[in-house]
Amino acid sequence: MVPRAAWLGRLYAPRDVVAGLLIFGIGDSIAALIAGQQSAGRLVGVSLTGALLYGLEVPHYFRWIARRTANDLRVRAALLRTVLAIAYFNPLWIARHLALLAVWQGRWVVDPPWMLLETSARIFATALPVTLIANLLIQNVVPLRYRFIASSLFSCAMAIFYPIAEAWLGGAPA
Repeated sequence: MVPRAAWLGRLYAPRDVVAGLLIFGIGDSIAALIAGQQSAGRLVGVSLTGALLYGLEVPHYFRWIARRTANDLRVRAALLRTVLAIAYFNPLWIARHLALLAVWQGRWVVDPPWMLLETSARIFATALPVTLIANLLIQNVVPLRYRFIASSLFSCAMAIFYPIAEAWLGGAPA
């Protein structure tokens, strides 16, 4: 039988848990402050989501991408890593994040699924040119052990950008 600490150690890297907790917590707090949506529940919820959900699934997925593309030709592997990263952060992933934000803000009833998916698809499509470049760099320049941190920082930069763009443009950018 594997001791509990060893089992958890295989699932989570302490670096990823701390990075997810701090980066998502701080980044989303800045975005929420700009949007006038800050709350203690949101801060705690997003911090824990960053640490325990994203800190688990994203590093594992990035390692899978690295294994999947290890034997491919250099250019093909670079493009495949980028496409696989973009495919992961798809409208369904965005919809889940938006639903979690609503829950952390105390709204247990979220928008109907089709509205949430429509909003998520618009966000995905609007951000695609920037996310393509960011994921190309994250997946092909940043060492594997730091890709979750880099991806988290990029996600938080985008989360901060959205309420700023909304204020500047007078409407949601997506």
